[in-house]
Amino acid sequence: MKKLIAAALLVLCFASAKSQSYIGFLSDNYSGVHGVISNPANIVDSRFKTDINLVGVSAFIANDYYGVNFNDVFDDEYEFEDDAKEFPKDKNNLIGNVDVLGPAFMFNINEKNSIAIYSRARAFYNVNDINGETLEGLIDNLDDNIDFNVNQGDAYASAHTWAEIGITYARVLMNKEQHFLKGGITLKYLQGLGTAYATGSDLTVDFDANTIANGNGTVETTGDVSYGYSQNLEGDLDDADIEVVSGATGIGADLGFIYEWRPDYKEYTSKDSKGKEFMPKDINKYKLKFGLSLTDVGSIAYDGVEERYDFNNTLTQNDFEDIDIDDLERFYTQVNTDDPEKAVLPTALHVNADWNINQRFYVNLNTDLSLTAKDKANRSRVANMISLTPRFESKWFSFYLPLSVVQHSGLQLGAGFRAGPLYIGSGSVVSLLTSKESKGGDVYVGLKVPVYQNRPKDKDGDGVLDKVDECPEVAGPEENFGCPWPDTDGDTVLDKDDQCPEEAGEVDNNGCPWPDTDGDSILDKDDSCPQVAGPTENNGCPWPDTDGDGVLDKDDNCPDVPGTVANNGCPEVTEEVQKTLNEYAKTILFDSGKSSIKAESDQVLRDIVGILNEYPTAKFSVEGHTDSAGSNKLNQRLSDSRANAVKNYLVENGIDQFRLSAVGYGEDRPIATNKTRAGRAKNRRVEINLVK
Repeated sequence: MKKLIAAALLVLCFASAKSQSYIGFLSDNYSGVHGVISNPANIVDSRFKTDINLVGVSAFIANDYYGVNFNDVFDDEYEFEDDAKEFPKDKNNLIGNVDVLGPAFMFNINEKNSIAIYSRARAFYNVNDINGETLEGLIDNLDDNIDFNVNQGDAYASAHTWAEIGITYARVLMNKEQHFLKGGITLKYLQGLGTAYATGSDLTVDFDANTIANGNGTVETTGDVSYGYSQNLEGDLDDADIEVVSGATGIGADLGFIYEWRPDYKEYTSKDSKGKEFMPKDINKYKLKFGLSLTDVGSIAYDGVEERYDFNNTLTQNDFEDIDIDDLERFYTQVNTDDPEKAVLPTALHVNADWNINQRFYVNLNTDLSLTAKDKANRSRVANMISLTPRFESKWFSFYLPLSVVQHSGLQLGAGFRAGPLYIGSGSVVSLLTSKESKGGDVYVGLKVPVYQNRPKDKDGDGVLDKVDECPEVAGPEENFGCPWPDTDGDTVLDKDDQCPEEAGEVDNNGCPWPDTDGDSILDKDDSCPQVAGPTENNGCPWPDTDGDGVLDKDDNCPDVPGTVANNGCPEVTEEVQKTLNEYAKTILFDSGKSSIKAESDQVLRDIVGILNEYPTAKFSVEGHTDSAGSNKLNQRLSDSRANAVKNYLVENGIDQFRLSAVGYGEDRPIATNKTRAGRAKNRRVEINLVK
């Protein structure tokens, strides 16, 4: 029995408390064909044309029973059993695996479809609900002949190794602007390489060191134990080999979906002249990415054996220490059993979120949840785990710092990187180097041949990709599909803005020539009367003739009063008008011997004002005359004052003073004889004569 315990301890020491693979590396968008391990949808719309894995190995060493100082392990004097710190509990749970990814490749068929084919070998170890006191008692107390009693209860252990060939198909399911969804499925052919398992129920161990003299005590055991193993493990376990087991095959499957939120999709979108959209393939377009996958659904059937024993017996210490699995039937009672169960794969649910901070720095949150029960026989399982992985990511280099909380093992901090074809890392290397009680350690390394998507070319540097640029050698705007806008008529106004693209025109008139609608040689833009011909001097408008006298206003000295051409558009004072004026003027009456005008002359003067207003540019001379009565000097003064009195009246009633002059002639210009009374009356007069 002690040999069996030693074998269990071997599993304990080298099993892992976390059974995931390539921690940190799988968060990388450049993990390539490795992406199918966590989610088969990863390979479509990837950053690779193709990715070829040569070989990759991921292995873990951890347990929650022993804690070690990793730096001391390499000391020649280090004794694991003596120097490692023990953490016994009622239930110690151990999970471990080795994952070898052999030749594999992925290939993007087109923008919406991708495939992958891979080969893989895997080994899982699971030990659940082992009572730590059982281990301490069997290892320490049995050799030291110290009494102990352990109520183990139920316990479960399994180991399974298999190879698989997988084929993955992934497709873009939805691409609607900000929302992008892809899905993938992997079908796996499984080939068993070996399985072994054991379960126990109601197990107890009671050691009495003093029953027999000389320290040879007795061991009393109770409970039921069942176990099974594949054909290649029959016989001596020390000589067992990992090899293909005849008939041990099965089918497995993975299924996954990934949603990407692309709020800046317009920045990545180009269109050709037919409206077809194109996006660059060499960059990530998402701001947030969410993944959900179900992996390792399936099992492998082994044509093995299962045996069940009633463990109720009392053995000597020597018998108990020497018992082997092949000797159980000599010491314990075998009971009837049913056919063994299939070896069930470590089915798990994976939930993943990835935040693209700025196309170089990312933060990934990943959760792995086991969906296989730990209290059933022949079942491999992963440890429940949550990881937060910040990373720097580029085409040729990525660096990861995964921080994980792992079921049974606790907090782990690791590091890893990818440099072209090489990827190497560990999910716990920092913890191993800094902790004095490390319960786990893992490492992965591998080589691949990556063939990346090319950066879209833009030969002319106009920001329009050559793929959709209709003039890839000449820079042009995106609105014209990468071609420069033409200027057909050469007027410097591009055709897109030119309302007369076939005829040279002016920039200010949207590329059209300015018209001359009225044909007066003045362009409409400068023509104040574009519909009527007119001279340049009048801004394209015809000169007006307001009074309609045939003399244009520009030449008409009386634009508002009809006149004659000879008089520059003003009316002419005819002899008849002159005669009328003087007939009116002669009737103006003054007070005797004075220049004051009598009131009864008002009407005559108003009539004179009306006549003068009809000839606004004509100038007149108001002339005063007297008879010969009195002295010549007196008559001269009287005639001057009377002429000025009439002039003043006319000015006061609206006649421009500059049109009038006043002069007195006294008795010098009689029109009748002064010898008669009638003649003298005619000589006392006022005349208004046109000044020519």
